[in-house]
Amino acid sequence: MTYYASVIVDVPAKQTDRAFDYEIPAKWHGFIQPGMRVNVPFGPRQIQGFVVEVKDNTTIPKTRPITSLIDIQPILTPELMRLADWLRDYTLCFTISAYQAMLPAALKAKYEKWLIATDLGGVPAELQPFFHASNRVKFEEMAGTSHFKTIKQLIEEDVLEVYYEVKDKLSKKTRRVMELQVSKEALLKAKEKISARAAAQHKLLDFFLETNTEKIDKKTLLEELQIGTSAIGALVKLGILKEKDEEIYRDPYENREFKKSQALSLTQQQQEAIIPILHSIEQHTHEAFVMFGVTGSGKTEVYMQAVDAVLKQGKEAIVLVPEIALTPQMVNRFKSRFGSDVAVMHSGLGMGEKYDEWRKIHRKEVKVVVGARSAIFAPFENVGIIIIDEEHETSYKQEDTPRYHARDIALERGRYHQCPVVLGSATPTLETFARASKGVYKLLTMDKRMSEQGMPSVEIVDMREELREGNRSMFSRSLLEKLQTRLERGEQSVLFLNKRGYSSFVMCRDCGYVVECPHCDISLTYHRSSNQMKCHYCGYEEPVRSTCPSCDSEHFRFFGTGTQKVEEELTKLLPHARVIRMDVDTTSRKGSHEKLLQQFGDRKADILLGTQMIAKGLDFPYVTLVGVLTADTMLNVPDFRSSEKTFQLLTQVSGRAGRHELAGEVVVQTYSPEHYSVELAGTHNYLDFYQKEMQIRKLHQYPPFYFLALVTVTHQELTKVVTVTEKITNFLNMQLSDEAVILGPVASPIARIKDRYRYQCIIKYKREPNLHEALKTVIEKYQTQMDQEKLAVHIDLNPYMLM
Repeated sequence: MTYYASVIVDVPAKQTDRAFDYEIPAKWHGFIQPGMRVNVPFGPRQIQGFVVEVKDNTTIPKTRPITSLIDIQPILTPELMRLADWLRDYTLCFTISAYQAMLPAALKAKYEKWLIATDLGGVPAELQPFFHASNRVKFEEMAGTSHFKTIKQLIEEDVLEVYYEVKDKLSKKTRRVMELQVSKEALLKAKEKISARAAAQHKLLDFFLETNTEKIDKKTLLEELQIGTSAIGALVKLGILKEKDEEIYRDPYENREFKKSQALSLTQQQQEAIIPILHSIEQHTHEAFVMFGVTGSGKTEVYMQAVDAVLKQGKEAIVLVPEIALTPQMVNRFKSRFGSDVAVMHSGLGMGEKYDEWRKIHRKEVKVVVGARSAIFAPFENVGIIIIDEEHETSYKQEDTPRYHARDIALERGRYHQCPVVLGSATPTLETFARASKGVYKLLTMDKRMSEQGMPSVEIVDMREELREGNRSMFSRSLLEKLQTRLERGEQSVLFLNKRGYSSFVMCRDCGYVVECPHCDISLTYHRSSNQMKCHYCGYEEPVRSTCPSCDSEHFRFFGTGTQKVEEELTKLLPHARVIRMDVDTTSRKGSHEKLLQQFGDRKADILLGTQMIAKGLDFPYVTLVGVLTADTMLNVPDFRSSEKTFQLLTQVSGRAGRHELAGEVVVQTYSPEHYSVELAGTHNYLDFYQKEMQIRKLHQYPPFYFLALVTVTHQELTKVVTVTEKITNFLNMQLSDEAVILGPVASPIARIKDRYRYQCIIKYKREPNLHEALKTVIEKYQTQMDQEKLAVHIDLNPYMLM
């Protein structure tokens, strides 16, 4: 009988976005399954592909055989493969791009495949010769044999385990262990024979006799007994001990003690919020909930008790938190409550750590995953709840292909598993809240804080007034006075600045020349620590000049304010204050983010100064003052969501103050105090802000009243970009109804990045059944030019970045 595999090959192009049939060699019959990766001949070369179906017939007259296996077990579950098809249609990407987005980076690197015998006794006689030297064997050594059916069965029975050892970048982590090879009686006999002068060997024998230990870490053994390695070597020679390497998971949290925490008793509002969620869990129904809770209202406790209910049913939970090194406090809480049942996935982990965490999920060793955006693809097969914390965060939207939003994936997986999806935020996006208002999502409101403190009082300071009265400092008198008071009382403060670097840009005061990146249309940012001007888009750097390159003037000055500059001024004004600065520059080293927060939590500093990364999720009992230095930076960005983002950020930052016994105060410094998003953030009034912003969105035809699609064209030649964008716009005008509004073609707000010009058109629409087809046609039409002429056409449905 001949069997065939339908394979999606790794060539992201329209012509190859379908399954190709290959013959399965006889030795792999019954072994190859959908979800595995294989190497196949494609034209003259060998490429990777994903098996999507195994069948016993094909319409292709002549098929070529699969060359080799990349995976020994399926790495994609049937549900994830179905989800990839949905993602392809929903975001207009290629199937292969959807598959690749679901894999951890380590599985895309070079690696070797090993089979590890977890139980040597269970390995049948015909496979025993492979394991004679150790309990692990390279899969390639078995590739020429016909034992695949047996191997598959042993993997299913957990007698054999599959391990990918990633090459180049990392290897699996091992520890050296000492294992006892003889009985207690033999130990006593050996003790009599060994000379009394070999004190270290006696110490070792006594240790194994007294502790009943059969296996111990070598380093621990040497430290505990204070002996040298020669004593161990002597006992190994006598056959009493055996030294071997044992694989261990890289645990990013191995040096941390998590105190076991217990469920807290819920407040009235928490109780009311959790009841419908628990009902949905018990009834196995899919519902979407919006948990609209003010900062400090105890949303996390509700999440944890809902997750606990799911685990009691034997199901699994996915919890997404915003990236920003994944608010360590959230990880802490989940690890303390659920211990080793939790896997953590985020970009702060090394590639090996990420792979090990993914593997724990894949092997069903954990029940909860807490992670950033990509954790939504966790290969769980029995999901009982999906929670997205701070659902308004823009980091949940992927800006590269496939351009998905984690919320959409969560809702699709929730439908498949018939489980609840909880979207939590103090400031939900307008789109989410509009759906909750219409009853599409169920609204759960928590408008009181757990500490009966109430919300912190907010003072809005008009910096124009400060300037008129001669205060040229970046700190208003009110903020400085309050910082001084906190220092005297021994309380802590948080200062928030909406950017990074030393100052925004360098400008000549005589001729107005601004230093720009030669490869992008954007001004360079000054970084004091390296005394360099940097481009935050392409990474270009150049040293700082003292005179203007345009007119040779000496009046070449820094404009704007950066975190380093604020830190300098703070040290001058408050010399006794201990300041911790948190921005991209100070947290670039692995683990530094967490260390700095730990120091602040241990009260080793009085002021925490930082950018966006300190705005959310932090909870410190002694923080009673929050200062926002530049509230309006976001308001001047050419983006229809700028008011919404400003309101969300100010509300989130204000929420860091007075979360426990001590009352909190917030000072917001701004040059536009009359702007509604600043005013309403000052009164923590989300509902009024929602009403006001909805009127503006309706008037200008923006979401949630209209959907958006953004088409961006990039190329090295400006004329080419303009011509192609014009053709696309004309074509769309012919294909879509009169109700659709097409803006453009127009240069993108940042018209050039990395020497590539950028043009775009925006489509606003309500119901356009032809839109997907029309956009697909656009991609197909320019596919050959994309491959040959380095032209790029990107389509983003529901874009978050219009820059």
